[in-house]
Amino acid sequence: MVVLSGIQPTGRLHIGNYFGAIRQYIELQDRPDHQCYYFLANYHALTTIHDGAALRQQTLDAATDLLALGLDPTKALLFRQSDVPEVCELAWILSCHTPMGLLERCHAYKDKVAQGLPADHGLFAYPVLMAADIVIYNANLVPVGQDQKQHVEVTQDLAQRLNHRYGEVLTVPEPYIVESTAVVPGVDGRKMSKSYDNTIGMFEPENVVKKKIMGIVTDSTPVEAPKDPENNTVYQLYKLFATPEQAAAMRDSFLAGGTGYGEYKKQLLAAFLEYFGPARERRTRYEADMSYVQDVLAEGARQARAVARETLDRVRAAVGI
Repeated sequence: MVVLSGIQPTGRLHIGNYFGAIRQYIELQDRPDHQCYYFLANYHALTTIHDGAALRQQTLDAATDLLALGLDPTKALLFRQSDVPEVCELAWILSCHTPMGLLERCHAYKDKVAQGLPADHGLFAYPVLMAADIVIYNANLVPVGQDQKQHVEVTQDLAQRLNHRYGEVLTVPEPYIVESTAVVPGVDGRKMSKSYDNTIGMFEPENVVKKKIMGIVTDSTPVEAPKDPENNTVYQLYKLFATPEQAAAMRDSFLAGGTGYGEYKKQLLAAFLEYFGPARERRTRYEADMSYVQDVLAEGARQARAVARETLDRVRAAVGI
């Protein structure tokens, strides 16, 4: 069973990314019947990042973050999308079989244009490149959030079109819906997102993390009064890091009253540092010798490209190139 997921290096990863998706992606690598491909989608990132140096650094940062968080290159491949250029040729071939109406119906394009992003061809054709990313490695499962399910459905449509016209040349994937059970609010109470500038990064300096946590927006309930844990950002974040017993203890304390939010924020900081402590230590080691990260990316690309070439050769022969 081939599992594939791509991560756009559009900024430093934060705890919303981790609990919302990355933790589940890494868990998949431990399943003995799964071969996982994880790539840094730097071609896709070109739709929003127009600074070459920034994109190169952010791509390397994302790779380092993933390795520090537990991605094991002996169990899963990690590589840069751009290190497998065959994907671009396959995207062109797929585009020649893509109805305009199919792309015009994609909600991600319409949503991003509504947010003010320029309506360029890269943004419009994003689902075709994503389809090429998926089918070039013969992926069976594609872990996605509900908001990305439509892109996998586009991939299914395009793979089936080619198979209908040329025979069984492509594997038709299935979406693996990652239903995050974790509610990850940002420091302002809204959903944690880089676009809201309300994130907490796993690998930010401790003083930065402390400032963000101590600055979490709370209400004006007096110290002595009972407090509502379910609608409180500090408690919601604490539950992500704490044991069930620790979470229950904080909840009881909220309901009992007598403790200020400042104390709860200190407990949250301690829990954060303990939870991500091993990953933060690993990242520090990798930063001291980035050759390890580069070697992992190079080997991942070598293995991924071998598979991609076989798929592309099969498609080229089928379409007459």
